Amino acid sequence: MVAELKYEISQNAYIKLVLHALKHKTTAVNGVLLGRFNSQNENVIEIIDSVPLFHSNLALLPPLEIALIMVEEHYGSQGLGIVGYFHANERFDDAELGIVAKNIGDHICRYFPQAALLLLDNKKLEALPKGKDQSPILQLYIRDASKNWKLAGPDGGSRLVIKEPVANVVLLDYISAEKWQNVVDFDDHLDNIKKDWLNPELFK
Repeated sequence: MVAELKYEISQNAYIKLVLHALKHKTTAVNGVLLGRFNSQNENVIEIIDSVPLFHSNLALLPPLEIALIMVEEHYGSQGLGIVGYFHANERFDDAELGIVAKNIGDHICRYFPQAALLLLDNKKLEALPKGKDQSPILQLYIRDASKNWKLAGPDGGSRLVIKEPVANVVLLDYISAEKWQNVVDFDDHLDNIKKDWLNPELFK
């Protein structure tokens, strides 16, 4: 029996994605996940970093392809590749994986067949200040043998973990400090190339 793949996301990659969604609460947003297979355990994919992509016209292919090329060029020199996709729906009560997310996920799977698709769980996000949950506020989707996107397990919780157990505490600190205002995505960069989509100042 083949062991199930697990995905381990770093605290910074995780927080950056959630802050991007919080900055654009009334629109859908997306991003890509950068990582590699764990050198000691080939059943673990390490998500080391993330890049916020768009908060408007998510389905437009030309800007997406430009963004993916630039992301791959930058991170390829560090031995990292695109290993997944992040999506947050426009409506708070929408917990479905939509066609745009599936299509972009399919595109990434052409180059990395084990890609993860992470969907922001708004209910978990809303409950975050009230609880002590250490699990990610994301739903993990992976492609099955028929190439359909399926939610991993009851909530995918055991197959998607945050590397640092205190990440949600740090995330809440960032939210209360309104750090989401500082997130730059590719849309921002295309509007003003002085804005850096790598977000080098975000965690300083």
